[in-house]
Amino acid sequence: MIQLKIAGMICDSCAAHVKEALEQEPGVRAASVSYPKAQAAVETDPSVTLEALTAAVARVGYRARAAGAEATPTGLLDKALTWFGAGAKRESDEQPLHVAVIGSGGAAMAATLKAVEQGARVTLIERGTIGGTCVNVGCVPSKIMIRAAHIAHLRQASPFDEGITATPPAILRDRLLAQQQARVDELRHAKYENVLAGNPSITVLRGEARFKDDRHLIVRLTEGSEQEVAFDRCLIATGASPAVPSIPGLKDTPYWTSTEALASDTLPKRLAVIGSSVVAAELAQAFARLGSQVTVLARNTLFFREDPAIGEALTAAFRAEGIDVREHTQASRVAHGDGEFVLTTEHGELRADQLLVATGRTPNTRNLGLDTAGVAVNAHGAIVIDQGMHTSVPHIYAAGDCTEQPQFVYVAAAAGTRAAINMTGGNAALDLSAMPSVVFTDPQVATVGLSEAQAHHDGIETDTRVLTLDNVPRALANFDTRGFIKLVVVERGHRLIGVQAVAPGAGELIQTAAIAIRAGMTAQELADQLFPYLTMVEGLKLAAQTFSKDVKQLSCCAG
Repeated sequence: MIQLKIAGMICDSCAAHVKEALEQEPGVRAASVSYPKAQAAVETDPSVTLEALTAAVARVGYRARAAGAEATPTGLLDKALTWFGAGAKRESDEQPLHVAVIGSGGAAMAATLKAVEQGARVTLIERGTIGGTCVNVGCVPSKIMIRAAHIAHLRQASPFDEGITATPPAILRDRLLAQQQARVDELRHAKYENVLAGNPSITVLRGEARFKDDRHLIVRLTEGSEQEVAFDRCLIATGASPAVPSIPGLKDTPYWTSTEALASDTLPKRLAVIGSSVVAAELAQAFARLGSQVTVLARNTLFFREDPAIGEALTAAFRAEGIDVREHTQASRVAHGDGEFVLTTEHGELRADQLLVATGRTPNTRNLGLDTAGVAVNAHGAIVIDQGMHTSVPHIYAAGDCTEQPQFVYVAAAAGTRAAINMTGGNAALDLSAMPSVVFTDPQVATVGLSEAQAHHDGIETDTRVLTLDNVPRALANFDTRGFIKLVVVERGHRLIGVQAVAPGAGELIQTAAIAIRAGMTAQELADQLFPYLTMVEGLKLAAQTFSKDVKQLSCCAG
């Protein structure tokens, strides 16, 4: 019989969880656990070790040690170090720090792996599909669909149609969807499920978590029961869901969000899209290129929060492809009947076979019991954090789309990594001053740093240059000169502080701009760099050269 002292239990339910965990350990014949006495008696085969039993208890969020071993006293200083980060070991008994992670997307996975790397053990809790939004219903499936739509578009129309006969393709949406989902499944298994399953320091609980207090979670398991999880640190990484505007009649209709749109095995003949930003633009163009007649209702203009030239360029490109972009248009009512949507607008009725609502995303924080733990949120339900991902509770952190951070998976992953460093005794911050972003339309939209308007709002006097793509040799060779590259510099000294680009392949050039901004380069220093000829990124050099010369008077690859 092995006698254990159990720490962390706060009720008889905790004792039941510990008992179950012990009895599931190979070689354990029986276990009795007492919450009032904080101890367990375990009847085992001779092969069972103390380490195996303490690990079994640790996997369900509690701490175990041999009954005869004394724990190191924990004073106020030790408690403060535990709260604010003093490595991945508990000072009281040298057990690994226990981190609870709510979610399994980009922020959650990055934090989990970094915390384990730092010596912690992690309980990861996921209520839905492992992998979160990006791999399952966001970045990955949307970019596959967009690429397929791009190929379909080039087969029926390209700048080389005089020499290459265009052949409108037959679109077999069900087969495209099967291909798309197979790649999604492959990436989820390889990059999420298999990684979690292969790490003994990670325990995955399938269920929905809510805070009992600032040290415990209650997890309603998928199987129906509940489990309590005690933690030393917690990361909230629950992501966001499509926002649905309060348009009369909308909720009574079978509208799509991006999730349903990406999973549909059919293409609507007529598709109406409500929205004017990233998801609305990307999916509107993809469906149009796959054969749908698309109408976009923009409350203002496309990408109205960005430099006005971005929306103007993209609207022109969309209209050239037959996409009906209706600016300054809102639906005041939505109805559905006889398989048809009817949208009432200030400019008359719009009828469509399907409606896609893409008006942003809202944080998944409503059912977490954040007020019980004392975690503060803003007016939109996003968790308030600082640059170190600390919430209003010192030992509870948050990262990704459930916070006020920009909703990009690479931001979430970077935030998750830094949160884990801070949980385990480090001091890491996330600097978003040179954060690149990309919209995967055609032409693509890519930005980094400050726009001209943002700089002026911050009191920065600027100088700018706009280079149209008919000055970029790669664009001329492609017979596709849609778009521009704009540089924003500080007026005195010409230090680069922002780049906006609308161009085929803009996403491939924006990281170079981000590095230049991060390095504090001036326009002249950027212009002096070597850029390979006949690449789109060479447009950055040419744009930088326009601050001092007329690039129209240069030879093709003049330095």
